[in-house]
Amino acid sequence: MSTAPRNPAITPAPSSSPPDPAAEEEQITAGLAATLELAYGLQPAGIKRIPEGTATDNFAVTDQSGQRHFAKVYRTREAQALELELASIELSEYAADGSVATARATRSLDHTLIATDGHMPMSLWSYVTHTETAEGTLAGARWASAGTAMGRLHNRLATHPAAPPSQAPGAAVCDVGASRDRFDRLIHAYQHKPALGEFEAWALEATRERQSIMADFEKTLASLPQLTAQILHGDTAGPNVLFNDTEVAALVDFRPPATGYLAWEIARLGCDPKSVLDNSATDWIAGYTELTLAYRKANPKASADDLLSSLRVGCAAMLCSAFPLSVPVERPHLVDAALEAYGRVRHEAALTLLDRLPDMEEALREALR
Repeated sequence: MSTAPRNPAITPAPSSSPPDPAAEEEQITAGLAATLELAYGLQPAGIKRIPEGTATDNFAVTDQSGQRHFAKVYRTREAQALELELASIELSEYAADGSVATARATRSLDHTLIATDGHMPMSLWSYVTHTETAEGTLAGARWASAGTAMGRLHNRLATHPAAPPSQAPGAAVCDVGASRDRFDRLIHAYQHKPALGEFEAWALEATRERQSIMADFEKTLASLPQLTAQILHGDTAGPNVLFNDTEVAALVDFRPPATGYLAWEIARLGCDPKSVLDNSATDWIAGYTELTLAYRKANPKASADDLLSSLRVGCAAMLCSAFPLSVPVERPHLVDAALEAYGRVRHEAALTLLDRLPDMEEALREALR
């Protein structure tokens, strides 16, 4: 998403002295408070930044009655970018209208889902309390709860007017040739850097390892049948699935309506990298099987091929993806400790999934008979 400077009313004036982060934060908070009052008639008693958020600034807001809200502040006023954000909110609302567990957006005083008349463009949401994300926490009864939530979501989104479900070649889930070329370019770029830091050296070796797998893995992909493509959530990574104890409280952070492989979105959640590595092989196989059975019960229209192929599709998508191995070359300013840790975990999880694929597919096949 492109970015634009914040409204001058809340942007610190240019200065020759280094910026004061505390002063900047105070100005942002003041701007958010003014927008909440102007656009929503809400007078905040407390505003606290929430660290999560890559394309937005997120805040927990408490109003004077003690009710909590979630505020999402957009970093651009560009019309096209805000239209995509609006489409994402509308998809979330469509899911919620079908009894899918999601956070609800609050309309502004002029009945819009994104308020643009204040100091900063923003959306306001119901606050989902007492939750933790699915990242690294899929275990026990949470496997079945995740499958039920995903099944209900896909059952609802299959009726979305943007596009009906259709069949697409499973082998097309990943363009192995394009991935090979991408890995070649990355290897070349790393080899021509004057010096490599620790993470860059690791990323180079991981990229070489991925490259060496591609030829054999192409045969694995070729065996995939026709699979269902439909409107999806778009980003069912662990951080976007919120649990309250063992139940899914909300699926959040939808993307604009777009078609994709149903099997990939199942695997995106079920093969959460941290959960893959934190469970023993036996527990993971049993857990993923529970997720799939619960999914089928909640979405009986799903084909057995979609469910059986989900692991292979998920493995393909992870192995063929250059992210975040490409970040030190293409967007070095984004490299931090969290991204480095995620890169290592995601790579190890992808290789672990590839190693366990035959046993897991056999367990799924037996369970789904």
